[in-house]
Amino acid sequence: MTEVMLPESRSESSKPPHLVVFPYPAQGHLLPLLDLTHQLCLRGVNVSVIVTPGNLTYLSPLLSAHPSSVTSVVFPFPPHPSLSPGVENVKDTGNSGNLPIMASLRQLRDPIIDWFRSHPNPPIALISDFFLGWTHDLCDQISIPRFAFFSISFFLVSVLQYCFENIDRIKSTDPVHLLDLPRAPIFKEEHLPSIVRRCLQTPSPDLETIKDFSMNLLSYGSVFNSSQVLEDEYLEYVKQRTGGHDRVFVIGPLCSFGSGLNTDPGFIDPDLLSWLDGSQDGSVVYVCFGSQKALTKEQCDALALGLEKSMTRFVWVVKKDPIPDGFEDRVSGRGLVVRGWVSQLAVLRHVAVGGFLSHCGWNSVLEGITSGAVILGWPMEADQFVNAKLLVEHLGVAVKVCEGGETVPDSVELGRVIAETVGVGGCDVAARAEEIRRKTEVAVTEANGSSVEDLQRLVKEFGKVKSQTLSLDVIN
Repeated sequence: MTEVMLPESRSESSKPPHLVVFPYPAQGHLLPLLDLTHQLCLRGVNVSVIVTPGNLTYLSPLLSAHPSSVTSVVFPFPPHPSLSPGVENVKDTGNSGNLPIMASLRQLRDPIIDWFRSHPNPPIALISDFFLGWTHDLCDQISIPRFAFFSISFFLVSVLQYCFENIDRIKSTDPVHLLDLPRAPIFKEEHLPSIVRRCLQTPSPDLETIKDFSMNLLSYGSVFNSSQVLEDEYLEYVKQRTGGHDRVFVIGPLCSFGSGLNTDPGFIDPDLLSWLDGSQDGSVVYVCFGSQKALTKEQCDALALGLEKSMTRFVWVVKKDPIPDGFEDRVSGRGLVVRGWVSQLAVLRHVAVGGFLSHCGWNSVLEGITSGAVILGWPMEADQFVNAKLLVEHLGVAVKVCEGGETVPDSVELGRVIAETVGVGGCDVAARAEEIRRKTEVAVTEANGSSVEDLQRLVKEFGKVKSQTLSLDVIN
C-alpha cells in the first residue's frame, strides 16, 4: 500500500495549498478579507470562496485577477423572519441587520460539510470572518484547522472579549471600567460596541450568535487587518488570550499592500482630480461617513454650516443625505459635494488632503492612517467609539469633533476645530499622523516589515498544514 500511495503523495505535494475562505457579507468585513485572499493567491495559494448570490458581484475583481486559482462556492442565502427577501448584505439593513444575518448564515453548516466531503481536492484549512465563530466547530467536524480573520483592531477584540466574559458586571455599572485591559479604558455604556449593547437588552434568539465570538480565540490561527506599530499593547494582550501560541498574524493595513484589489487607488474622477491639484498641500478636508450611515436633515444642516464657517477647502461625499438648499452655491470654488462612488483611498492619498472627517469605521481608519491625514472623528455606532478612543487617546492621530448617531454637532465648534486642524502649518496631531503613516508604510512595503513578514509566515503555515494533511493521508 505504501508503494501505491507515495507517488500520489508526491504528485499532491507539488500542488498549491487549497483553502476555503468564508467572508461575512458587510463591506467592512468582506473587502479586506478579499484583499487578503488576493495576497495569498499572489503567493501561490488556491482558494474557494463561500458566497451567496447577492454578494457574488464582490468576487468579480478577485475572479478576474486569479481565474485559475479562485473558485466561487455559491450557496442560497438562508431565510430569516427579520430579513426581507433578497437582503443578503448589511449595507441593505444597516447595523441592526448584523444579528439576523449572522443567525441566517449559521444554517449553511450542513451544506458546507456536504460540499467539503464531496470535493475531489478538499481544502486543507478555512479562513472565516470573526462574525462566523460557529465555523470553529464546523472545522472540528471536518478535521481541518480554522483561521479567524479579524477586520477589526486588537483593541476592539480585547474590549469585546472582556465584555462578553463580564456581561453581568457590565449590566450594573455605567461607565464601564475595563480594568484588566492595558491602560484600563473607560466607556460609557452608550459607547460600547453595538453588539454588546444588544446583549445587555432584552434577550433574542439571535443573541446566541454572539456567544460564538469566544470561539474565535480558540481557533488554530488568527489573522488581523492591523499593524504592530498601531497597537502593540493590545496585540500582546490578545496573544495571551489565544493561549500564547505564535499563530497570530498581523497583516495590515491590507489597503497598503500593492495596488489593492477592489478599487484602483490611483483613479480619481478627472474633475475632482483637477480641483485637488489646484489646492495647496494639506489644505483639504475629506468628509465621508461610510456605506451604511445617512445623516438626518438637522445633522446635514449643522455639518454644512460648520464647513462654511471653517473657511477650509473640502470634499464632501454624500449618499442620500439631504444637502441644504443653496449650500453648494455658497461654497462654490472652495468646496465640492460629490454624489455617488469615490475612490476614497485615492482621494485621501492626494497631497492636497490633510484631514478626514470620518465615522471611524476600521477600514476608513486604516485608509486615513496610511494616508497621513488627521482624522476628525465623529463615531456613531458599532465599533466606532472604540476606534475613536484608540485614535485620539492612544495614538494621538485624531481629534474628536462629535459623537453619537443622532447627535447634531455644534456648527461653530465644528468649524473652529476643522480650521485649527486642517490647513497650512498643520498642528501637532498632523505631525503625529505623518509619523504613524511612515511607520505603517514600512510595515507593509519593506522586505523586513512586520506585516510583510507575517504574510510570508502565514503562507508557510499553510504549507505546513498541507504537509501534515498529506502525511495523514499516506498513513490512512
